[in-house]
Amino acid sequence: MFSKLIVVSVAALLAACGLVGGAPQKRVTPLLGGGAESQAVILAQDYNHDPSGAYNYRYETSNGISAQQTSYDGANAAGEYSYTGPDGVLYRVAYNADSYGFQPQGAHLPVEPPVPDHVLKSLEEIRANPPRDPEFNLAALDAQIARLRATLG
Repeated sequence: MFSKLIVVSVAALLAACGLVGGAPQKRVTPLLGGGAESQAVILAQDYNHDPSGAYNYRYETSNGISAQQTSYDGANAAGEYSYTGPDGVLYRVAYNADSYGFQPQGAHLPVEPPVPDHVLKSLEEIRANPPRDPEFNLAALDAQIARLRATLG
């Protein structure tokens, strides 16, 4: 309930500021230092919000920045953004944001190295003979093993 209230409040604030709905804005707030980036204009923008907490938005600017995000419950989201870096390369990031945190993927982002065999074997031995501690989280161990197996390719 509280998260829905925050989303609705943010949407109302954006609407009041003229950032959501209506005609595209003429100018983006100038960046520090000015230059060509300060002349960027919004080419397209959309925002939809459902009382259940679901929402989606997208925007695109004349300087090559674009983003979109979707949430079906107001708590978990998936989206992507892209921009042209100072080196002239187009950078694109796709992501999920959920109970496991922010999980970005992009060709320019570092990748976790493969897990050493002895580490995976140790975790699998613990999985086969879990401790009797009531606070031991078997589901978390299973998730960690699955994540580490994925680094093997």
